[in-house]
Amino acid sequence: MKKKFLMGLLAITLAMAMMSPVLADSKSACVAIGADNTEAQLKTVYGYFGISRGTVEETVVTNADERAYLEGQVSLDKIGSLALSSVYVQEKSSGGIDITTKNIDWVTEAMYKAALTTAGITNAKVIVAAYTPVSGTGALTGIYKAYEAATGTTLDEAAKTTAVDEVVVTGELQDAVGDDAVNIINSLKSEIAQTKGMSDDEIRQLIQETATKYDTTLTDAQVEEILGLVNQFNELNMDPDTFVKLLEASQKTDGFMEQVQSFFQNIGDFFSALTSGSGK
Repeated sequence: MKKKFLMGLLAITLAMAMMSPVLADSKSACVAIGADNTEAQLKTVYGYFGISRGTVEETVVTNADERAYLEGQVSLDKIGSLALSSVYVQEKSSGGIDITTKNIDWVTEAMYKAALTTAGITNAKVIVAAYTPVSGTGALTGIYKAYEAATGTTLDEAAKTTAVDEVVVTGELQDAVGDDAVNIINSLKSEIAQTKGMSDDEIRQLIQETATKYDTTLTDAQVEEILGLVNQFNELNMDPDTFVKLLEASQKTDGFMEQVQSFFQNIGDFFSALTSGSGK
């Protein structure tokens, strides 16, 4: 029994050692609230953030702010007339982008993560939430505003606009072909070193070949939409290897978190067995 207890204690110690770099790696934080929330609605949103209002810097995003990026790119029903989505952003020194959502029913976590790498955000904890289900398109504006406030930096405007377009193109593609839409766009993004020197026809061919890898058939209109996005990627003032590195870092982070979850599951199983054994 004593040996089992010591083994359990060692497991917990190892778990804390694994998690402590993540916890110690956080820096400044900021919340961007949708301007049209009531106090009661904001209380709900802050509950999703897991913090009390007033503990971190707060900024406000209006529907006009959201429309500055979205109007003409997204249908009006997805923009809406109210700014309701809110975001919590915490800078990190490393570890990639950790993102969770609550009551966001169109933009997925994978879409946010991909777009934020395009905008130039490499390490951050992001929570996007609303008191009631919303599309989540306007939240990108809040993420930009909160990230810039938390870090004291200014993101490149062209990169921010391209990231918004990426969410729109990916979202519409996802409506048509499913979850592989994000994988198709991410795969093309990782080819930026090659696409910068390609003609439009060559890029169209690459788009079709990439879609085929995911057992997806694209319409001519979808290919043209993606072509426009790839050309925007090509115009960004960004090292061609950066997209690849960001995608690899994201994949490693996802893999690490899966390992952590598995590790804690094993600890739970161990103590369940220990408890069962003590009752015999």
